[in-house]
Amino acid sequence: MNMNDIIIKKRDGGTLTQAEIRWFIKGYTEGDIPDYQAAAFLMAVYFQKMDKTETFELTNAMRYSGDTIDLSGIRGIKVDKHSTGGVGDKTTLIVAPLAAACGVPIAKMSGRGLGFTGGTVDKLESIPGFRTSMEPEAFLRQVNEIGISVIGQTAHITPADKKLYALRDVTGTVENLSLIASSIMSKKLAAGSDAIVLDVKCGHGAFMENRQDAEKLGEIMCEIGRAAGRRTVAVITDMNQPLGHAVGNSLEVIEAIETLKGKGPADITALSMKLAGIMIYLGGRVKTAAEGEIMARQALESGAGLAKLESFISRQGGDAGVVTDYSLFPQAALTREILADKNGFVHAVDARAIGAASQHTGAGRATKEEQVDLSAGIVVHKKVGDKVSKGESLASVYTGSRSRLTNAEKEIRGAFTLSDEKPEVPELVKEVLGL
Repeated sequence: MNMNDIIIKKRDGGTLTQAEIRWFIKGYTEGDIPDYQAAAFLMAVYFQKMDKTETFELTNAMRYSGDTIDLSGIRGIKVDKHSTGGVGDKTTLIVAPLAAACGVPIAKMSGRGLGFTGGTVDKLESIPGFRTSMEPEAFLRQVNEIGISVIGQTAHITPADKKLYALRDVTGTVENLSLIASSIMSKKLAAGSDAIVLDVKCGHGAFMENRQDAEKLGEIMCEIGRAAGRRTVAVITDMNQPLGHAVGNSLEVIEAIETLKGKGPADITALSMKLAGIMIYLGGRVKTAAEGEIMARQALESGAGLAKLESFISRQGGDAGVVTDYSLFPQAALTREILADKNGFVHAVDARAIGAASQHTGAGRATKEEQVDLSAGIVVHKKVGDKVSKGESLASVYTGSRSRLTNAEKEIRGAFTLSDEKPEVPELVKEVLGL
């Protein structure tokens, strides 16, 4: 085959064959196809798009470009959960222990974050001593013994996606549904779980800004999952304002713990119940997702989810004392309150601006190599619909330097819009696809 011919075929609107897609992925992964030809291919796909068959074949080729995880040694139906990313999204830290407490095996690989805050792995590493890497045998054994393990993704999983993602990021070819779906689903399928729950965000703080595009992405990923023999459900959720109050690594872990104690914010609690309920249903523990939600609520109220989190932390070398003593987490050197300059109601809290402010505190990273400040971040005290008095705190900033504090404050002040009348609070869960 010839790469130039494949580029021209897709540029002119042709449909690529399985063999052509596999040849491209293999050649690019192994370094035989240069970046400039891969970039031309991505741009052709961006404009001409891919049909469902092409998208599935691209996903499959990327899935098998490296190692795949065999979870057959774990008893029960393994359920994975993925979020397309958002501001303050710490649901994995809540739903994974809840689902595990209800008998669903959670064998999860997570990544580090780019942008607003760290990923799940960064958040877990804010717990003193917590290990996010372990040998495969120990990983499987832990899930069989306590029902849950979350580790960092190895470098050998979907190497084609790593190369293509980096190239898309610098060639203006990120916003294509087939490329997004294949990137996410290749990793989820390679990770080996039997069922997958996808939290697809939409809004100002999400990758997909409007609901229609989020639903299209969810539908495509559900179809890919089903074609691969995996039960897949997509939940379309709002990300116009931050989820919960905390945005930042250790701050989000603390909020997750508070939620498992039954004292979390209403929105993060409601979404966690919905996601955990679907995971429990897909895991075969109940007959409907609604029954799963009831079981998740019982695990929350009984303390079983919190106990599972403690066990999970201890088994991976972390100090489970953080569950009762938050001073064990990294502590920020500087804090500042951002005060309201007038009375009113919170009309909007721009999630993207809060995310940018969080990154300015040091809680996020611009490149994979950059270190994050695990103590840094923002706690949003007022959400859409809340009444505010002049001089009342809108948010608290946590960081390690005064320059970061100043930059974050500017972003936060611009994120809040106050009005004289109480606005309607946006619907959190907009649609569930695949049930």
